[in-house]
Amino acid sequence: MHVFPRYAPADPAHAARLVRENPFALVVTVAGGVPVATHAPVLVEDPGGSGFEGATLVGHLARVNPQWRTWESSPDVLVVFSGPHGYVSPTSYEADPAVPTWNYAAVHLTGRIEVHPDPLEVVERTVEAMESSRTPRWRPSAVSREVFAEIVSGVVAFRVRVTGERGMFKLSQDADDGRRARVRRDAGPALAALMDQVDPRPTSAGQETGPASAGQATGPASAGQATGPAEAGQAAGPEVAS
Repeated sequence: MHVFPRYAPADPAHAARLVRENPFALVVTVAGGVPVATHAPVLVEDPGGSGFEGATLVGHLARVNPQWRTWESSPDVLVVFSGPHGYVSPTSYEADPAVPTWNYAAVHLTGRIEVHPDPLEVVERTVEAMESSRTPRWRPSAVSREVFAEIVSGVVAFRVRVTGERGMFKLSQDADDGRRARVRRDAGPALAALMDQVDPRPTSAGQETGPASAGQATGPASAGQATGPAEAGQAAGPEVAS
């Protein structure tokens, strides 16, 4: 992923939060010279230092998926975490000329992948992480745990040692306050909340702020959410391409 400097996360916490709140990732490896990808829940097991380099990720996929059988001979991996995103229509610009673009946020982590020796632990940890934000929370009974353990025999867990990271948060940071406020107004709730989080700005008096409030959390459920006609107030140019 090419990252334009002005869209790189200024605060490592923004990338960490995106990964935590959007755990359904794309795990990409190479088998026989061909890219192979699986959508899978992936958690940060050990965050490492201030960034992700040196961190450990854990996740799981179905045992019948042949991708995992290539990891020993080809362990290089790309794990893609995607945040809220949305199309940007020039109708929000209230200016001419104008062209459309796309607002989005993503974190790409590269590293080395290997089979994790304890799939039950990884799956239980994943369930615990997903249930932690729910009310009421599901707490497995003894019988449920027995069934759970049987099902896990059909799962392969994995661990990734992160060696590199790239983050892209293209959220109309380079637009003036008025144009950006109109972009935010037309964005979906999750995307508008992310704009507030990454680049908080005061709302002009009388400016319609749209469906999201500045403090709104996106949460894991928003990981794959289509945010509808979100719009960016960015000037046109080749670097607006994602």
